[in-house]
Amino acid sequence: MKNNMTKLLTILLASSLAMPVLATPFSVTPVRIYMTPKDKAIAVTVTNEGDEELVMQADVYSWKQKPDGEDDLVLTEDLLLSPPIIKLAAKARQVVRLARLRSVPLDEQLTYRLIMREVPEAKPNKGDLQLQIALAFSLPVFITSPTAKSVLGCTAQRSTADTVKVSCENTGKAYAQLVDLELSNAEGKVLASREGGGYILPANKRQVDIKSADKAIPSGKAKLNVRLDDGTQQAFDVTIAE
Repeated sequence: MKNNMTKLLTILLASSLAMPVLATPFSVTPVRIYMTPKDKAIAVTVTNEGDEELVMQADVYSWKQKPDGEDDLVLTEDLLLSPPIIKLAAKARQVVRLARLRSVPLDEQLTYRLIMREVPEAKPNKGDLQLQIALAFSLPVFITSPTAKSVLGCTAQRSTADTVKVSCENTGKAYAQLVDLELSNAEGKVLASREGGGYILPANKRQVDIKSADKAIPSGKAKLNVRLDDGTQQAFDVTIAE
């Protein structure tokens, strides 16, 4: 159940059945929430983009990661969204407050997930069978001390002839998000690449595969370039075995 919570879009009823479906589209901004230890609360805007009334429920989870990189979410009262139940008319929007209720340790970052999900309401019976789809958003929340930074270290190991497994460890005090990874040889020729790699929370590791598009990756010394969500890029010297 925890894994399902962390998906940006959760389909609660199987959409493969041959029936029409109902869903009320909504949006939440910002999609990623940043707070400092000085911030007591922050505004979050919820917009009902549909033509029917929308009821939303919000819960806050502490966000950790297991050794294999899987998210571990636990309900918490460290943060509170007020109000926790939101009722919006068609095309309406509402600004709610996400309030911090605990202190932030020095030189650290607290990580949470704000899960906002639609509460399906009874729809008028129009004489046909319809499936209702409940939509949910999982918004990352970061409360960060000014001195908390990520410290990333990455290695690369051959998996198959055309695939290299990249292992990245974050030994810092703040999250790192991998945006794209690129493996190149000494001449700068790109050997393999991929977009995306996910979040690495403090004191956690993540493994991702990067694959060559057309041929085997040669052995020898190479450069692994990792671009993060803040626009910075880090380069690591690696050696690809036979």
